[in-house]
This record gives sequence, C-alpha cells and structure tokens, in this order.
Amino acid sequence: MIKLFVTDLDGCISYPFRSPKWEAVQEIRRFNIQSRSEEVIPPLTICTGRPHPYAEAVAQWLDIRLPFVFESAGVYHWEGNRVETALSSHDGVLDPIREMKDWLTSEILPKFPGSYLEFAKMMDAGIVASEREVIEKAYPIIKEKVERDYPNLEIHTTDVSVNVLMPGNNKLQGMKLLAKSLGISLSEMAYIGDTGGDIKALKNVKLPFSPNNATRGVKNVSKNLDFETTDAVLEAYRQIIEFNSALK
Repeated sequence: MIKLFVTDLDGCISYPFRSPKWEAVQEIRRFNIQSRSEEVIPPLTICTGRPHPYAEAVAQWLDIRLPFVFESAGVYHWEGNRVETALSSHDGVLDPIREMKDWLTSEILPKFPGSYLEFAKMMDAGIVASEREVIEKAYPIIKEKVERDYPNLEIHTTDVSVNVLMPGNNKLQGMKLLAKSLGISLSEMAYIGDTGGDIKALKNVKLPFSPNNATRGVKNVSKNLDFETTDAVLEAYRQIIEFNSALK
C-alpha cells in the first residue's frame, strides 16, 4: 500500500517561470483532501530543491498538511514551525556553501547576465536563470570549481538552475527524513521527479514516476508517463490510487 505521494515542483507541478495548469492542480488538491477520508488515496507532500518560501506557498495551495522537503533535504514541520535536517550542528559546517555563494556572486553572476542567486536558500548555493542557454554555459564552469576546490560537495543542474549541495544532503536524504518523521518506509512511498537530482530518490521508492518532459536518466529509473508537468502529477496520482485499490 502506498501511504504517501511525493511530488517535485519545477518540471512536475509546473514548468519553471510558468503558471501551472490550474484545472489539474485543483484535481490534485481534491485527491489530497479526499485522502483524509479514503484509505486508498495517499496524502500528498513535496520534495523540492527550491527554497522554503516557494515550497510553503505551493503546499498551501495544494492543501498539504504534512511535513514537506525544501532545498532537497530540509524538512519543514507545520507543527511548531520547525525545520529538521541531517546536517551537523557544529560551527562552520556550512562554510563551503557560504564560500560557494560568495564565488558565484563575484565570478558567475557578472559573466552571465540574467542569472541570479536563488534567494532565501539556507543549505545550498544555487543560481537560477530563465534562459536554458545561460545554465548550459555556466554549469561546466561551476562544476570545474566544485571538482577542484570542493570535491566533497554535490552538484546538480536543471534547465533553469545549478545547485551545489553539502555531501549527501540530497533528495534521497530528504525522503528518508520525511519517511522517518511520518513513521513509514520508502517502500510505502511514490515519487515523481524530472531531473538528475531526483534519481537517487526515485530509485528507492516503491512507485517512481516521471513526466514526459523528464531527462533521459530519470526516465530510465521510473515509469515515464505520456503527460507533461501538472498533468503527469495528476496521472501519477490516479495510477497510485488504482494500485492501492487493487491491493484492497
């Protein structure tokens, strides 16, 4: 039985910098609300690399009441307004991320007009640009910097962003923290994602899905749906409900 459905945001709920398909969003929200009274419908939550304010806003319009994951591995708990991470609490643990933010600001942003630091991030250093070409040119430069000076850090990219993370502080870690906080296992979870940063999480859940706009690597480790973004999330939700109904 799938007890939790988790969705990525960019590339799943909507394309970055575009409005989602509101009709599909309403259906996804309706399923999430129905989950409180129908056992075969699992509740919905989020696992995204985007910062907390954006994830919280989307959670509100999807009527999500469970903890959600932001910045890949930070879990926000509505109750108590608290954040849980797997990072060490000792002073200086985030120094490499702060140094990367300073380097991105001084070396990358001036060279790539239209790019900017992803605001409000606490645990990783990321740049965002609405033009894919900007990201494609900036990514190899940032990757070289990470490999040379911070080989323990992780680097992930999407069509609109490059993100540098603390080692192991990825979406799989976020999903593990989420599962622990809810008292379930990864084998009782379904997840939909679309880029390389989702692959580890997709490989470890019971039902992995991807939209048709996903990268090839993601499609190779998931059930690829013949729908894009919001419609794909809605279709995944329907298939999960069918899966649970068949078990009943």
